Parts: sequence; C-alpha cells; structure tokens
Amino acid sequence: MSAQKDCEFLVKRARELVPDDPCAAKAWLITARTLYPADFNIQYEMYIIERNAERTTCAGRLLYDMFLNFPDQPIVWREISVITAALRNDAQDKHSQFLRGLFETLPGRIQCEMLLKATEQCFNTLEKAEMLLLLLKRFPESVVQHGVSLGETLLEAETSEKVESPINCFRKLFVCDVFPLVINNMDMRLPASLMQKYILKAAEFYIGYVTRGPSPDGQINASQEGGPLKSPSVSRGSQRYVIGGLSEKSSVVSEPWERLLDLVAVVGTRCEWQGDKGQRSYIDLLQRVKELCRYLPGLEGDTRARCCSQVVICAALVLFRNAFLYVSNVQPALFQGVSTLNLSPWILVEDFSSVYNDVDAERGTVKHTHKKRKMADGREKTISSDDEEGLGKVRGRHILVNKTEMPNWSETLEGFYTARESWDLLHSHDTLETEFKKICASWKTESWLWFRIFLTDMIIYQGQYRKALSSLHQMAAVQQPPLGQQSPSGQISLEHHRALIQQASCHYALGEYRMACEKLLDVVSGLVPPNHEPVKASEDQMRVKTKVKKSHDLRLLPCTSNAVLPFCLQLMLACFKPRAFTDTRDDLSLGHVVVLLQYDWPQGEVLFLKAVDKICLQGGFQYENFFNYVTNIDMLEEFAYLRTPDGGRIQLELLPNQGMLIKNPRPTLGLELNTLLLQGVQTMDRHHTVTRGITKGVKEDFRLAMERQVSRCGENLLSVLHRFCINEKIIIVQSLP
Repeated sequence: MSAQKDCEFLVKRARELVPDDPCAAKAWLITARTLYPADFNIQYEMYIIERNAERTTCAGRLLYDMFLNFPDQPIVWREISVITAALRNDAQDKHSQFLRGLFETLPGRIQCEMLLKATEQCFNTLEKAEMLLLLLKRFPESVVQHGVSLGETLLEAETSEKVESPINCFRKLFVCDVFPLVINNMDMRLPASLMQKYILKAAEFYIGYVTRGPSPDGQINASQEGGPLKSPSVSRGSQRYVIGGLSEKSSVVSEPWERLLDLVAVVGTRCEWQGDKGQRSYIDLLQRVKELCRYLPGLEGDTRARCCSQVVICAALVLFRNAFLYVSNVQPALFQGVSTLNLSPWILVEDFSSVYNDVDAERGTVKHTHKKRKMADGREKTISSDDEEGLGKVRGRHILVNKTEMPNWSETLEGFYTARESWDLLHSHDTLETEFKKICASWKTESWLWFRIFLTDMIIYQGQYRKALSSLHQMAAVQQPPLGQQSPSGQISLEHHRALIQQASCHYALGEYRMACEKLLDVVSGLVPPNHEPVKASEDQMRVKTKVKKSHDLRLLPCTSNAVLPFCLQLMLACFKPRAFTDTRDDLSLGHVVVLLQYDWPQGEVLFLKAVDKICLQGGFQYENFFNYVTNIDMLEEFAYLRTPDGGRIQLELLPNQGMLIKNPRPTLGLELNTLLLQGVQTMDRHHTVTRGITKGVKEDFRLAMERQVSRCGENLLSVLHRFCINEKIIIVQSLP
C-alpha cells in the first residue's frame, strides 16, 4: 500500500514540475520508473508529457512499451484509437500529422499487430472494416489473408443492416477500396465466378452513384430511382451529399466511369477474357465483344461460358453508360452533378418539318389562278439536313436535332446509338439475353426512371409504337404532379408534358389521329403562349428536302413553350391534312388546316393554295370560325379574291351569327385588298350572290368582318392559335375519327 502511495506521490510531483521545469519532471518519472517498472501510471505519465510536447520519437517509444507491457489497459487502446482515427481521416492539422508521425516511429511488426488488435476492439461493423482496410493498405501482404473476408463482411453487412440501396457506406468501402486491393494483388488466386460477382457489385455501385437524383434542397433523395442513398452526401460543385456512415470527404467518388473501366480491364486479365487486355475505352469494349459474338455459336463448355460472361458484362456496362450519357442530355434534371448547360428536357418525337411541303404532286398542274404565289421556283433552295442540323443515322432512320439549341448534340446521339447497339447485342442470343435479364433483375433496373426513358425512346426509334405507348402511360403517371401543384408562374411544369407529347407522336404514327389530338390539347391547355413569337431561322434554313423519304425521321425537340406549342400545331395539322384533302368534302377539317397553316408562314403557302384549289373545285366553303382565328393578310387577300369574278365568285360561308359580329370602326385597308373587297361586293350585287343565306345585309357583314380582320393582323399569332386550341377543343377532337 505504501508502494502505491509512493508511485502516486512521484507522479504527482512530476506533474507539478511540468509547467516550470519539464526536465526535472522527466527526471522524477525516470526515477519512479526505475523503482517501479511495473507501474502503468508512471509510464503513461511519461508518455503524456512527451506527447503534449510533440516529441515524436520519445512518445512513440513509450507507446511501444505500453503496448507490449500493458496490452489490457483501456487507456492504451483509447490512445491507439485516436492515432488510428488520424490515420484514417487524412486530416492535415498539426496534431493529426503528429499522431501519424508517432505511429510511423513504431516498428512495422508492431504497427501490423497494433492495427489487428485495434480491429478486434471494434464492435461497429463499419469502424472495424475501416480499421482492417487501413491494415491492408499499409501492409499489402495481409491482403491475401484478410482481403476476401473483409469484402464478404461488407457485402453481408448490406443485408444484415437491411440497406436497400447499393449507394451505401459498406458498398462504397468495398468497391472503392477493398476490391481494387484484392483484384490487383497477383498473389491472390480467385475463381472467375467470384471476380465476376465483384465486378457486377462495383458496376451497380458506380452506375447508381452517377445516376443519383437530386432532391429539392440540392441534396440526394433516398427514394430517387437509379441510385438512391441511405443518407445524403457527396460534393459536386456547390452540391453535397454524404453516403450514410462516411465523412463527406471519404464519400466523394471521382471519375466513377473511368474507375469502373479500370476494374473491368483487370478482371478481364485475371479471368482470361479474349481480346485486348488493356481496354482503352467503352467503345473498345463493345467492339471486342461484337467480334467475339461471331464465334459464340461454335463454342462449348467452359469456353462458351467464359465468352458469354465477357460479352454480357462488357456490353451491359457500355449500355448503361451510354444510356446515361443520352438521358443526362435529354433530361438533365433527373441527375445530380450533371452539367447545367441545358436544363430543359428534350423529347424524341416524329419529325414534322415537311408537313407544310408535302404537296400531292400527282394532281398535276393547278387549275385555279391564285391572287399571290410567293414561292417562285427560282427562290426555293433545297439544302442537305446534314448542313444545318446534327444528324445520326442507323439503318436509314435519322434523328434530327438543332445544333445551336443543343451544343452537345454529337455526344447525345452517339450515346443513344451506342446504347442501342449494345442492347441489340445483348439480345442477339438467348444465352446472352438470359444472363443480362438476371443482372437487370438483381439491380432492379425496372425502377430506374432514367433507364426507362432511354428504353422508351429506343422503342419509338424502332417503330414499336404500341409498346412505347404502354411504357409512356406508366411514366406519365409517375411524372404527373400532385393535384393543384404548379410552378410559380401558374403553369404545369413542361417536364410533365414530356410523356404526353410522345404519346401524341406515337398515336399519330399509328394513325390514331383523334387520340393524338386529345393528348396535344391536354398539353396545350397547360402552356402559356410566349408574349412574342420566337425568332425564326432564315428562310433558307427553314427549307427541307421535299422529296419523299424512304423512312420517317425523328427529332429531338426541346421541351420549352417556344418549341412545344409550334410542334403541337404541326402535329395537329398533320392529323387533319389527310381528311382535308380527300375527295370527300370536309369543310371543317379544311378550315382547321387553314387556321393551323398560319404558323411558320410562308412555309405552308403551297399547302394553303392546295386548300384554295379544293375550295374552288367544290364551288364553296363553310367555316364559321374563320374570322375568329384567321389573321394572315395573305390568306385574307386570297379569300377576298375568291369573291371576285376573276376568283370564280366562290360561295363562302365564313360568318358566325350576325349578333356576335363586332363592327369596329373601319380601318385603313391596303389598296389591293380594298379593291378586291369592292369587286366582291359589286359582283354580289350584280349576280345576287351572297356568302350566307339570302339576306341583303350579309354581304356588308362580310366586308366589315374582313376589314376588322385586317386590323388584327398584328396580333400575336401563337396567342391566336393557342386560343383556337383551347376554345375549339371539343370540335377539334370530334372532327377526327
């Protein structure tokens, strides 16, 4: 008992001397240690003095002695845990650097033993894994003994902890740290099946990481498709999220696609895959397996199995990477960390750029003499779409996109075509398709919204419109905003119209024109027309080839009001055109066509003149909405001309009920149109011809209505056409079968 009191006295005395005379304090402790070598408190006090003075060598030697002589002391393990924490976090503050330096003074054997025993002291799975990983990194020879077991422990922890997402702390440690150590250790003898299992685990993590979706506050939402997080974390520019259980810094994964490619190259070498051992790019991967597929039918046994594994794994990775490249450009808001160069979504739809110029040349020379024909043969210039637009082509079908609107159009189209090529390869043999479906089922790719968008676009590209409609109906339900939820401007987000617009495009391709118009009108009702008409391209740029195409082209359309509303008008025009120009008289459809042809004028002038020809052949035309929505001065002149003797004295019934007619003060008319109107009225007086009924005042009503229309020629055309779609929705739909 007296010895214990003596030890306490010596330690206390040394502690008192530290502030004023550290050398004396040290002498007291050396004496005490000589007298009582088995006393832990004396050695620990000596260690504290050296540690606080940041004398690395002396502190390290004392820690070494305590580790050997007092391995069961909790205080020793507390110090060791502080040091190992500094080793793991890579902090650059002075104290952390001192602790790492202290550890480096220990003999290598002691470092290894200390880390192993520190691992045994951990009860938390993640902390234990990080400690063992520290051992593997510092002592590569230990990878053979502990590498695979650590990897399996991390993968099993996902199940035991009931972690649903592959983007979690356990998978991150396995994929980014443990797996590279294991796979690059040439002393390891791993079966090919295990390496393939591991590379798929890595691929699932990296794909999920890259395709993670943002939440409204800029962090990751754990419920987002295609890579949800257990708890948010990673820094990308100004956005941050944290993978559950890891610090922010340790959560960052740089160059994920490149890391995955490096792992594939090593696995390919270890599994003796065919082809170039050092894959340079994902395109190289695809080319290698395409060549390999040619020999697949003649292979048997293990060789065939190894070949199938190589093809499926490589082609699947190329598929998902390039599908992501495509979707991240056409719908960037789905992802976090994607460039904000263009945040508006894009829609893959049928191309209607030739809807105005699709004139039936077989009808022969036009008989009717028109008042104006602005499109003289010498003025029209046909240019290649390759000159003005980005163009991709596979098997004769094109995807058109405006280069100026989508600067990264080349990457977008290349991603789409490469992903589609990979998909076709994976479905070229039953064995490949079966193995690929197993991967998709394991990864639950059916829940990845971004991948479903790609698959739907690919189906549309392939012309499987009925199948595409089924997928689009599902996506429309997913993307429909809650009832009453609108953007600050009061209009439903255009992103939610994406599926509806594609549905309309597919219905049109199937000849279901009424369904197409119903979807379009639903979209238009949620749009606010621009205050000003968008600036149109020069006339030469607007021209497209008028020759009949062998296949229907597609177009990537920006999902903005300026682009969507004109597209809806074009598609509606395409729906009504077949009915308007049949041999059967259908004035309602023909009137709708005339209204819709006003947009992009004079693009539709040839088609309008064709409509005038039909009116002349019929000898009359009835469309009571004419003065509500036709404000194009050229059209007004043409219809006024039809009332003259030279125009054929065509009977036109264009007026609504007279009580609804607003008789504004007569504006100043152009001399030419005024003359035409006078001619028309004089002719009616002479021949007792009127436009509606037999009442004498109708001809004057027509004149006043036409004068009023001239005063409206300066109205915003998109607003007029938007009002047409809203007000006449029922009659538009009922006009179609």
